[in-house]
Amino acid sequence: MNTLIPVSIAEKLADQALHLRSDSIPVSVRARVYELLIDYVGLCVAARQSEYIQALIRSVDAGGSSTAIGHSLTFSAMDAAMINGCAAHGEDFDDTFEGGPVHSSAVILPAVLSACERFGLDGEAALKGIVVGIETLCRLSMVIPKAIHKSGFHPTSVLGAMASTLAVSVAMGLNRRQCVDAMGIAGSMAGGIIEYLAEGAWTKRLHAGWAAKIGIQASRLGAEGFLGPRTVFEGTHGFYYAFARNAEGDYNVLTQNFGQQWWTDVITFKPYATGTMNQPYVDCALRLATMGFVAEDVVDVLCETAEGYVHRLWDPLPNKQRPANSYAAKFSAPFNIAVAFVTGGAGLAAFSEQTVRDERILALAQKVRYVVDVNNPYPKAFTGHVRMTLKDGRVFEQRQNHIRGGAQEPLTRMEIEAKFMGNVQYGGWSAQQSQRFLASVGDFFKPGSTVQCHDLRS
Repeated sequence: MNTLIPVSIAEKLADQALHLRSDSIPVSVRARVYELLIDYVGLCVAARQSEYIQALIRSVDAGGSSTAIGHSLTFSAMDAAMINGCAAHGEDFDDTFEGGPVHSSAVILPAVLSACERFGLDGEAALKGIVVGIETLCRLSMVIPKAIHKSGFHPTSVLGAMASTLAVSVAMGLNRRQCVDAMGIAGSMAGGIIEYLAEGAWTKRLHAGWAAKIGIQASRLGAEGFLGPRTVFEGTHGFYYAFARNAEGDYNVLTQNFGQQWWTDVITFKPYATGTMNQPYVDCALRLATMGFVAEDVVDVLCETAEGYVHRLWDPLPNKQRPANSYAAKFSAPFNIAVAFVTGGAGLAAFSEQTVRDERILALAQKVRYVVDVNNPYPKAFTGHVRMTLKDGRVFEQRQNHIRGGAQEPLTRMEIEAKFMGNVQYGGWSAQQSQRFLASVGDFFKPGSTVQCHDLRS
């Protein structure tokens, strides 16, 4: 008697992804992919001369067919994807998905574009792969919300490995079995702990690039018939059991309305070069800075926060009030509030070794404390709240119930291009090269035209 084998989650997901037709991708989603590309390239250029990118480049061998954006050397597809992903995510200025939170472009774009360069794939294949990857990454983050972070892993890293693998597999034209094998393989490659929070180590910066690199390697293995576990997601010893400590999740969210409901449409573009959850707090602090008092007038700063924020933005509080370095400062709510209030911004220059030693900023950060709001809607929404009490007893308070740049208050194309121009100027691109790229963006995903990133080299 034959026993029917249930269709696995990976098989269902592969079916949905492979049946997505390029001509069914809505105009709004296509437009969003172009905006994500603009933001992504700007971020890669901004970080190209940083110590962490230079260290990463020295650790690999040059030579290959794929572009590291903003660099003259070329690399293998996997190493180019790793460098570009690390650069795009390195300053925590990249896009985010509120339901996760996960960062999509810093994982999916480097994986797909590097693979397309290596295998001579056209713009239509790239666009389809990118859309599949972003949709998959967003959906993976909603299967068991918050659990991966609570287990000590970085969702962008571990979920990104799976999404980038499907993205590259689809772009390469793999069949169902090859896609499933590739995702099964990626499950054994994924990783990324969040111990960087302790002292501001650089490992989080690497996570997006590492996930992108996995996507290419796992897809190539799957294409060659290397077997991976079919039940990689829901299995007794599967992906979610390993990284979320629970295999019981809402797997319907992965495949339900795939290709009909578009999470890409609600991706958030960050206005500030800092951790996602800090963004609304920065807006609150900037509004308070316009109300006619200075940092020295403040005696107490109280913030309502979500329980899910605490271990990343607030604890241990003494360490967050005086971050170890400029990178650790990006994951400190007290520092973000203080630097925004004192300097009037939270761009790339706000997180430097000078600002983290500025006693005026640190003195205000020392006064910032928090209380958990048990009704906070995180991760469905990111909120901010800052209440400042002055020496004379006056109290000023600001509250924000959404992240600026997201679905409720999106950035315009003009604002995204202005962010790009600021980033590439920071990274040393000429105005001519920057404008040349912006003028060519519309041709990037042309059907029948091989994806070329030569103009993104320096």
